[in-house]
Amino acid sequence: MEKSQITTTTICSKGIYHGLPVFPSTIKGLSAIVTGANGISGDHMVRVLDESPERWSNIYALSRRPPPVERKWKSNVKHVTMDFLYSSPAEMADKLKKEGVKADYVFFFSYIQPAPKEGMGGLWSDVEQMVKVNVLLLSNFLEALKEAEIKPKRFLLQTGAKNYGLHLGPCVTPQHENDPRVLLENNFYYAQEDLLFEYCRRQGVGWNVTMPSTILGAVRDAAMNVVFPLGVFASVHAYLQQPMVYPGDWASFQNVSDASSAMMNGYLTEWVVLNPDAGNLRFNATDGSHFSYGKLWMTLAKWYAVPYIIPEEEAHPQFKLKETPYTPPPRGFGPPGRVRYAYSLIEWAKEPRNQAVWDKIVKEYDLVQSPFISEATLERVFSFADGAILQTWPIALSMDQSRKMGFFGTVDSVESIRTVLEEFVELKMLPPIPKPREEGD
Repeated sequence: MEKSQITTTTICSKGIYHGLPVFPSTIKGLSAIVTGANGISGDHMVRVLDESPERWSNIYALSRRPPPVERKWKSNVKHVTMDFLYSSPAEMADKLKKEGVKADYVFFFSYIQPAPKEGMGGLWSDVEQMVKVNVLLLSNFLEALKEAEIKPKRFLLQTGAKNYGLHLGPCVTPQHENDPRVLLENNFYYAQEDLLFEYCRRQGVGWNVTMPSTILGAVRDAAMNVVFPLGVFASVHAYLQQPMVYPGDWASFQNVSDASSAMMNGYLTEWVVLNPDAGNLRFNATDGSHFSYGKLWMTLAKWYAVPYIIPEEEAHPQFKLKETPYTPPPRGFGPPGRVRYAYSLIEWAKEPRNQAVWDKIVKEYDLVQSPFISEATLERVFSFADGAILQTWPIALSMDQSRKMGFFGTVDSVESIRTVLEEFVELKMLPPIPKPREEGD
């Protein structure tokens, strides 16, 4: 019987993030392109890389608009405004050359969420338009790289849990990176992957794909962000001193899910591209923390110093029912997913009283933007939170592959959510979290 090979990995902690890799000091002087740099994933990726200025000498942050928040960077972070959708590859290549952009590694986070057409359904219902615009983002950029003669060592594409069809209903649990594609309807992640694989094969470039769950992070564009609408909801209830009534039933209250903190995703992503053994592989990306929205609901109420009401059947005898569209669902057998709820956060957000209270909060704390500014913004902000909170089937993205290869990063998702709320306060998007009351107050 052969003895197992013993390997040693050095890890460290950074604040609430633990088990992070320590890289050899010989890895230095690298250049990176981060696309979608103003979004939740791109912004935090730049932050992660900037923590190691000797390793990442030049970081080119690409986005459609200038950064909404100015920061002091340790590395040479250069923002380059580029529109991947409405610029030709030749125009983009000229801009890359003019700005002196180069890249040992590319991190692609660009993403557009088209608004669903009227009467079509939920957030991701306009499937064909999602495929059209998001594939075009990637194809234009890949062509621009070729024309600009930029050839990275590794190109990383972030997709997500929709890779497993979790937005369409229950999947086989847990979800592993080698699970088969779900072909119930078109999925732009698959088209992007195929496009990237062909580019890398022809150019002799390595690739990676990372797949997070619901991403936790604070940026100005909070349309696809579960924490921001929860902060708005809790702030209004704190202002009114009214209990937070959980919107779903017991199935969603107790459903164990995965969350993916944007900073932790960044730490994993950096490790993936710098690991020579990880080339041409896909990786799930989660916090490695047991998590449920029911327990978060109780914790959130405590933070905002208001009572909470659990989903008692007697309190909501008329639960509304929705079922996922496919029988069988993505797992290939069994019933579709069932969601029961007393109310949705979208319904809550449309109530004039709640909007009026938020207007008072905005004026009192001089906040910079409102999720109620338009019907479309309201739908985008609160529908994403509804989907995450009310889901009754588990998201359990296996981290076995990255663990076996030596990545042990983890963060308590609830601690991360508290940090994200505080960052939204700093961004002037949420009011301060109430200070806990002293005993006897």
